[in-house]
Amino acid sequence: MGLDAVRRTGSQTFLDSFSLGKPKVLVVGCGGAGGNSVSRLHRLGIHGARTLVVNTDAVHLDSIQADRKLLIGAAVTRGMGAGGRPEIGERCAEIAEAELRNELGDADLTFITAGLGGGTGTGVAPYIAELAQAAGSVVITLATTPFRAERGRMRNAQAGLHRLQSVSDSFIVLDNNRLLDLVPNLPVEQAFAVMDHLVSEVIKGVTESITLPSLINLDFNDVRTILQSGGASTIFYGENADEDPEAVVEETLNNPLLDVDYRGARGALIHISAGPGLPLRTAHEVVEGLTARMRPDANVIFGVRVDRKYQGILRVLTIMTGVRSAALDAVNQPVTLEGGSSAQDDPILLPMPPSAQGHRPAR
Repeated sequence: MGLDAVRRTGSQTFLDSFSLGKPKVLVVGCGGAGGNSVSRLHRLGIHGARTLVVNTDAVHLDSIQADRKLLIGAAVTRGMGAGGRPEIGERCAEIAEAELRNELGDADLTFITAGLGGGTGTGVAPYIAELAQAAGSVVITLATTPFRAERGRMRNAQAGLHRLQSVSDSFIVLDNNRLLDLVPNLPVEQAFAVMDHLVSEVIKGVTESITLPSLINLDFNDVRTILQSGGASTIFYGENADEDPEAVVEETLNNPLLDVDYRGARGALIHISAGPGLPLRTAHEVVEGLTARMRPDANVIFGVRVDRKYQGILRVLTIMTGVRSAALDAVNQPVTLEGGSSAQDDPILLPMPPSAQGHRPAR
């Protein structure tokens, strides 16, 4: 019997018979900030995904937890980091291209998380995203930008944003400056843990919405359909009491670390987690509230998982496409690392060493 049709008895599973039924999910942390986010996610636990951290800093790499860790460019940096120079980070990735391709494997969905502005995250994340897309993976990138007071790092971050936007199916920008408004008096470590927690919850939520069975199921191709419907994408996440669907919608759409305009969005993938006894009307009110300001012809797919651990609460995860973001609008014009911003600037934003000129991941 071929793959056109596969027969099983009522007690047998299809998922164990061949690999096609299980989407392969990979989470990659690039540099220090990306590694911290993945380490937190690894500690939380995530069903159906493997984790990888890539860095040029051996000391930091030793301090984090992940399924796999890869030190790149040791001959260039001697394991001491990229020194805030994205071109060094990218050069290290180029040298380790074979190892990176092997680690990326044949993942169906690849999450990439990085802090932009420094050397490794800014230089390595776009390179890995391009490799993942060339291998046929859907790529979701979550990138944090530096504080405005960090000056020169902001220019590096803008260059990284521009590069990542072109090689990501869904691109989410998280602004560290929001932490100054939300948690200005928290100790530094705890304040940055807020950002790591959001990144972890988004990745965990999307992954488990397609890898765990649900009452109304979402599958990997649902995710692919929404992400490839065009325009910038983003992810909303919210949780509140199950007797107040309006509050759940408001919390989901007003996530304080995501700055987007979702009016006129083209598509949405909505996943609701709730306890037993969730009324149909409540689920409908949540979906209606989330999609009220989208286009009338928007492609909306929603799923529902019922689990006793969500008794009394509603947890909502929403991917929207065709949204607008001030952070992304700001990098529509190319920004070079040497200074200046102009439509005439060279679109290759991160300059490469002479020996690497013209070398890009093969598609």
